[in-house]
Amino acid sequence: MAEAAGTARDPEAVSRFVEHFAAQLVEAGLPRMPARVFGALLASDTGVLTSAELGERLRISPAAVSGAVRYLAQQRMVSREREPGSRRERYRVHGDQWYEALTNREAVLRRWEDALREGVASLGADTPAGRRLAETLAFFEFVEKEVETMMERWRAHRAERFGRD
Repeated sequence: MAEAAGTARDPEAVSRFVEHFAAQLVEAGLPRMPARVFGALLASDTGVLTSAELGERLRISPAAVSGAVRYLAQQRMVSREREPGSRRERYRVHGDQWYEALTNREAVLRRWEDALREGVASLGADTPAGRRLAETLAFFEFVEKEVETMMERWRAHRAERFGRD
């Protein structure tokens, strides 16, 4: 397999990496097909592949690619773009995909926090269930602040190491 940059690749080694990394993502909760598509995009030098290229590399149907990309786009792990002068879409993984994915998770945490606050109010803060919900709420509030601080440190580290903000 030759990438656009001209770097020779061992297709079997690339495939093993994609499948191994996808298995790790599945273990962490990502659905299998989006994990495989994400791994294939991550393993490409350009970080950009068309549906046909993804289908060929992963030996999956166009429908499987479409569903996987839809999921990944909702999670902000990939973006869709049009090929110049064509109606074909291509899919891009960005260098900051982990940052985007974590940022998206922060919104989920805030919704969970809102629901937990409501639960504490409904169940009563002095009941065992209310105390358990209050502790869970405190944990998510703590995590949210820590992620925010960590992201600030990451941006500084990335700028220092890779020369960009």
